[in-house]
Amino acid sequence: MLSYIIRRLLFAIPILIGVNFITFALFFMVNTPDDMARAQLGAKQTTPEMIEAWKQDHHYNKPLFFNESAAGFDKVQETLFVQESLKLFMFEFGKSDSGRQISSDILERMVPSLTLALPTFIIGLTTNIALALLIVLFRGSRLDMAAMMIAVAIMSISGLFYIIAGQVLFSKIWHWVPISGYESGWDSLKFIVLPVLIGVFAGIGSGLRWYRSLFLEEINKDYVRTARAKGLSEIQVLFRHVFQNGLLPILTGVVVVIPSLFMGSLIMESFFGIPGLGSYTLDAINAQDFAIVKAMVFLGSVLYIIGLILTDISYTWFDPRVRLSK
Repeated sequence: MLSYIIRRLLFAIPILIGVNFITFALFFMVNTPDDMARAQLGAKQTTPEMIEAWKQDHHYNKPLFFNESAAGFDKVQETLFVQESLKLFMFEFGKSDSGRQISSDILERMVPSLTLALPTFIIGLTTNIALALLIVLFRGSRLDMAAMMIAVAIMSISGLFYIIAGQVLFSKIWHWVPISGYESGWDSLKFIVLPVLIGVFAGIGSGLRWYRSLFLEEINKDYVRTARAKGLSEIQVLFRHVFQNGLLPILTGVVVVIPSLFMGSLIMESFFGIPGLGSYTLDAINAQDFAIVKAMVFLGSVLYIIGLILTDISYTWFDPRVRLSK
């Protein structure tokens, strides 16, 4: 297994280089270093000399991918892409274009993101699985049909509607929770309860349909018929056999979303004023802060690759037939 993990980590290097290359290309197709300098310095007070000085201080005076004025290998090495990418692979995120330490910001903002993402993920997952098992138990009934209609209706409405409707009802009219903001410690509960509930509710439609399909596929297999023939009740069949055999695809979906738990929710954090990594990334995009954007894209890619490796390793624990030797 160790050789498999090492091989997957080595395969991740060209993927990360490709992601960085695309990030660099796309960002600088939209923004020039002069635009970034004006955004940081303020459009009205900037002079050409100030812009050149800012680019010099932040190393944006170097060519992006190819340095024609350099000699030999330096034509590639003395470029913004290579210089900044090498730092990323050593997890040196450096300073943002506004002068703040990016690593410190990430550590500081990770807590609000996890405070929001973890309960949303855990409550949403257990709710979707429990409802899907209940629906499968009553498959083919009016309850099944009604649940699928409600699930489709929930999926058909934009998540922004749930956010705005929740803020209006629970904060503006009933005054049960603050409309936005965040405080550390236990005081954070009153700020995250509404976004958590909205996140769970907005995900019920797609989650319920996916887990129902998964369990229905399992319930028609031979081992289920054998279990019924042994005299097990439908509930015992559902929870002892169908649920356990459905854990593998569930595991795949669970591990893949690990990066989103750390990276936060862009929309939810922005609407509710939660200072997490999602709003951190969105603010950086609006401010044209490339140092933060590339660091967050790189970190997200690393977390996603780690999630995929953990998924493969988890397969061997849940299904002994799976081997990672090849």
